[in-house]
Amino acid sequence: MALELGTAAPDFTLPSTSDKKISLSKDLKGKALILFFYPKDFTRGCTAEACEFRDQFAEFRDLDIPVFGISRDDIPTHEKFKKAYKLPFDLLSDESGKVCKAYDALIPLIKMPKRVTYLLD
Repeated sequence: MALELGTAAPDFTLPSTSDKKISLSKDLKGKALILFFYPKDFTRGCTAEACEFRDQFAEFRDLDIPVFGISRDDIPTHEKFKKAYKLPFDLLSDESGKVCKAYDALIPLIKMPKRVTYLLD
């Protein structure tokens, strides 16, 4: 189950494919944004999901809504995935799974992220 509507978004700081750490409270404070959690780079469903965000990216950009994908993959894997599918947004690495867990986007027994998308405002 995802976070309830109106719940304060848990703060985080994660490494990104832009070679910097992204912090919700510092870099994105007061901005609307999309966070989509997904299980694994280069898998069929995750690739389709990321490419759908890629294909709709211009609409989000025009609304000044940044998009971030989050999984437990490391940055080198994220960079390959981003390049292979020409993703115009940053991917964030949550190797420990702590952010996924805070956003109720972690399958408990296998510790793999599940598909959850949040629009934060």
